[in-house]
Amino acid sequence: MNQPYSILLYYCYTPIADPEAFREEHHLLCLELNLLGRIIVSKEGLNGTVSGLKEDCEKYMQLMHADPRFAKIDFKVDASDKHAFAKLHVRTKAEIVHSGLLHIDPNVRTGVHLSPTEFKEMKDREDVVVLDVRSEYEYSVGRFKNAVTLDIENFREFPEQIDALKEKYKDKKILTYCTGGIKCEKASAFLLDQGFENVYQLHGGIIKYGKEAQGEDFEGKCYVFDNRVAVDVNQVNPKVISECYVCKTKSDRMVNCANPVCNLHVPICESCGHEMEGACSAECKDHPEKRPYDGTGYYQKELNGYNPLKGFNRRKTTGVSA
Repeated sequence: MNQPYSILLYYCYTPIADPEAFREEHHLLCLELNLLGRIIVSKEGLNGTVSGLKEDCEKYMQLMHADPRFAKIDFKVDASDKHAFAKLHVRTKAEIVHSGLLHIDPNVRTGVHLSPTEFKEMKDREDVVVLDVRSEYEYSVGRFKNAVTLDIENFREFPEQIDALKEKYKDKKILTYCTGGIKCEKASAFLLDQGFENVYQLHGGIIKYGKEAQGEDFEGKCYVFDNRVAVDVNQVNPKVISECYVCKTKSDRMVNCANPVCNLHVPICESCGHEMEGACSAECKDHPEKRPYDGTGYYQKELNGYNPLKGFNRRKTTGVSA
C-alpha cells in the first residue's frame, strides 16, 4: 500500500516564555508545511499530534530538533495513506495535558524512564504493578495483560485515585504507561510526590512499545486521538478484549452512535452496525436526527467555514521562534 503521509505523536516539557506568541508562529509554520492536527502550547511545553506528507513531516521534525527547547522530543511516527485530521488547531492552555497538577514539573523529578525492552522485562515480576493511567474509554479497547486500570473518565481525575493506590500498592514497583508517554510524566511524578518510592514509566508509551517490542502482551488495540480511532499494536500474541455494545461479542470496532444527540463512543461489531444502522440502541435507531450510516461509524465534523488563517496578523515564518 502506498503510504505517502506520516502521523506524528509527540510532547515536550520545556519552558515557553510567551505561549501565545509561540502559538501564533507555530500555527503559521504548520500551515506552511501543510500539516493538520492538534497542538497544545503552554508555559510548561508542547503536546501535539499532526499529519502531513512524509517530506513535510521530516522538515517539521528537523526544525523542532534544531530549537534547543525541543531537541529532546521523541517523535512517534506512523505511516499513513492520507491525512489523519481535517483541520489544524494550535491552542494555548494552562497545561499540555489536563491534570490539575500545575505544581508538578517532570523536568525536576519524574519516574524512571524504561525503554520498551526494559518495560517488557520488568512488567511480569511479582513485585511490580503495571498501572494504566489512561481513561476508561481508552483502556476498554486495549491494555496490557494484567494491568491495573482506574475508574476515571479524564486524566484530571487521576489525583483522586492516589489514596486507593497507596492502600494497595505503596510497597510495589509501579510501572506506569499511557498512549505516548505524556500522561506518565505527570502521573509518575505525582506518585513520587505522594510518597511512592519505586516509580517507572514506559518511555514513548504504547505506540513506541508496539514499534520496538512488537507490542507483546498488549491486548486489544491502542486508542489514538485522530481519525484512525484505534490502531493495532501487538504483532506477537494479539487478542481482542472489548465487546460489542449491542450483542456482547468480541469486537474492537470503535464507532460513534449515529444519533448525534447520543454520540456514544463504544465498540459495535460490523453486523450490529448494519442492523442498527449505526445506532447503539433501538431508541437511537428511531431518533429523528439520526445520521446516515456509511458503514464506518465515523462522522467527520463539518468544517463550518474553517479558515486556518483567520485572526492572524503576523507575517509567515519558517522558524519555530517566539
